[in-house]
Formats: sequence, structure tokens, C-alpha cells
Amino acid sequence: MKPVIALVGRPNVGKSTLFNRLTKTRDAIVADYAGLTRDRHYGNGKHGKQEFIVIDTGGFEPDAGSGIFKEMAKQTRQAVAEADVVVFVVDARAGLSAQDHDIGNYLRKLGKPCLVVANKAEGMKAGSQLAEFFELGLGEVFPVSAAHGQGMRSLIEMALDALHLEEPEDDPEPSDPSVIKLAVAGRPNVGKSTLINTWLGEERLVAFDMPGTTRDAISVPFEREGQKFELVDTAGLRKKGKVFEAIEKFSVVKTLQAIESASVVLLLIDAEQGVTDQDAHIAGYILESGRAVVVAVNKWDAIDEYQRELVKRSLETRLGFLKFAALHLISAKKRQGLGPLWGAIAQAHKAANCKMPTPVLTRLLLEAVQFQTPKKTGAYRPKLRYAHQGGMNPPIIVIHGNSLEHVTEAYKRFLEGRFRKEFNLIGTPLRIEMKSSQNPFADKD
Repeated sequence: MKPVIALVGRPNVGKSTLFNRLTKTRDAIVADYAGLTRDRHYGNGKHGKQEFIVIDTGGFEPDAGSGIFKEMAKQTRQAVAEADVVVFVVDARAGLSAQDHDIGNYLRKLGKPCLVVANKAEGMKAGSQLAEFFELGLGEVFPVSAAHGQGMRSLIEMALDALHLEEPEDDPEPSDPSVIKLAVAGRPNVGKSTLINTWLGEERLVAFDMPGTTRDAISVPFEREGQKFELVDTAGLRKKGKVFEAIEKFSVVKTLQAIESASVVLLLIDAEQGVTDQDAHIAGYILESGRAVVVAVNKWDAIDEYQRELVKRSLETRLGFLKFAALHLISAKKRQGLGPLWGAIAQAHKAANCKMPTPVLTRLLLEAVQFQTPKKTGAYRPKLRYAHQGGMNPPIIVIHGNSLEHVTEAYKRFLEGRFRKEFNLIGTPLRIEMKSSQNPFADKD
């Protein structure tokens, strides 16, 4: 499991800027997908070989008469409590505030690694200028400037060092590719537990006991019509006697970790509420993580034709970046539309692990270039020469040539469409990487 770093602090101390710095390694992957919500509260980061999850918990602004526990949203408290290390962000220029004291008091009671980070500390040192923050009783104070990128490396190293992590393996033992690791993700009360319990109650589906640990999400291996699955917990799976049942318990951390460990994610949307910000955030994280995905709109039977049109429109506008995913309209409670889900999940898994021969990729590339030449930029016109597969789950296609940095996003989408059609890549992200030759004059007109 990837470690989780939670960013905590009152409003306007620079948590969002810090979040963007810590997750910059994945930003480029999702930047060009139209409709993708950019104000995400969670994302991926990487330092050397070590990957980690970052959660921005939002701003705390406790009223004088209420205190931190009432003001912090339930999920925010849960995310902080489940995180592996907490980064408490304060404003070095504004100094220590009563709100900082309230947050510090809360964090001390958690009894987990916590770093105090003084942001906006351009030109300041960790000495007397930041001494007042030692009153928080949380130990050392680390000066950083998220806006200028100062102190980021040291911050990440300190956060990861606090966890005493083992060095990640260069070549971790691969999981059995024939087993589909499935996570059902979605907001609270969208029907995850109803759907999972319906599945676990099927006679054709046999669940086996697998011991879990408090650190790892519970997973339930089962088999359906000859296909082996492993259900990764996002809905609060618990063992009741000899069987598992799901309770409606939403956890940001568990959801993110389950998405990371799954090979296919079933994203469940509530038809009665349409696509919300949180739905878009979860969908964005699925895409960022490169997971195969199937979208299912639950409670479809509970809304009328007018509402159905509104939901379809919101799917197009808010989840347009998942247009490669199969869409299913279901009712978990009435067991309507559930059968085809299994086929869509298997199809997405197959697409994510598709093998694409180099000769076929190169032929498709050259045919695409012949059909539509990439636009010239200034004095240079990109020349695309050959392509090969760079990875699976998600599939990665590496294109070689000259001046490929000038290939437009529109042209990349054009190429993606050609590759998807040829290999029937339904339900999986497809990443296209451009690698230019070293000769800057080779492609000059």
C-alpha cells in the first residue's frame, strides 16, 4: 500500500499550492483531459522509487464557541486519522494563531507522525524567526515556500523518513494477471454495499476467507462463471460468521488505496443526485492512477425521464474524460442491469492488459500520419517514425520521431482514437508518450 500524507491547516496558508508541488509528478498526465476537475483534494506523488498519496483536507476555521471537532467535517477527521503522516501547514508570515492552536491540540491527540511546516518562509531559517510555532508542542518546524518550490525535497524526505518505510523493490512480484482485482468506488450511500452484498449473495459467486491486516484493505477472492476475482474493500467489508457483508462506510483513504491496488474500478454514481464534485474527484483519481474503469449509475429506476436526461448530460459534461469507459444504468436494490456489468469489467481488464505488437503499432501510426499530417509549429514539423508498447495496465504507446514536443494535444487524441479502435480498448486509459531523437536539425523544413 502507498503511504498517505495528509495536509492540514487553516484556510489560506498555502495547502493547495503545497499539494500541487507534492503531486507534480502526475499533473501532466491529467492536465489535458477536457472536463477533468482540477481542484482535486487528493493525488499521487513520487520521490525516487517511493510513491505516495497526498490528501488536502481543506481549511479548518473553527468558531470560538465550537472547537475543532465540530468544525472539521467527519470525512476530514477520518482522513487525517487514517493517514500515515500528517503535515500541519502554518503561515510563517502571519504567525501563530488561535486556529493553529486548536488544530495543534487535535493533532497531538492522534499520536501519529506529524510535521509542522511553516509555509511562505522565503528567506527565513528554522531558528528564532519561527520559534513561536514550537508552542504547538509538535516538535521541529520546517520552513518551506510552496510558491517557489523551496524546501520541497527536504519536506518529502522528512515525511517519508517518519514512516520508517522499507526500500521499494525494483521488480515487485507481479500479481496473477488472470485474477481481476475489483474495487467498487463511490460516494457514501450510492449503493456500494447493496451492490456488493447482492454479488456476495449470488449462488454462482463463492467467497473465500482471506486474512487481512489493519494496514491493508480487506479483500475477498471469489469466482464467477470460471473467472477469478478479488474484491478490494471500499465499502466497509466485514466478516459475519463465515460470510462477508458490506456496510455503508466511506473512507477517503481506503477508497484511494483500493483504487491503487485494483486492476479494475467500478465507479458507482447515484442517479438521484447526478454527478457531484466528489464523484468527479474520485473519477479523476481513477484516471490519474491509470486504472481500468466501468461507470455504473445506480438507482436508475428511481428517477423519471426528465431526470434521466439531466443525469446523462451531467455524465457527458463532468465525466467526459472517462468517455472511454463503458456506462451501465442499474438498480442494485432491484437487481436490474447487473448481469452485463461482469462482461464490462472483464472487457476493461482485457483491454488494460492488451498486447500491441510493434509492427502493428507502427503501421497504424504511419497510416494515421498519411491520413492527417501533424501541424507545423514555427520552423518545425513533427515527424513520427515508429511506435512500440511501453507498458500495460494502463497500456502505454511510445512514439519515436523528431520534434515530437510540438505534437498538439488534439493530434494525440486523434492518434489515441485510431489505436483504441484497432485494439478495441474499451474501459482503460491509454497513455501516449513522445520520444524525440537528439538531433534538433533532423526535421527542420
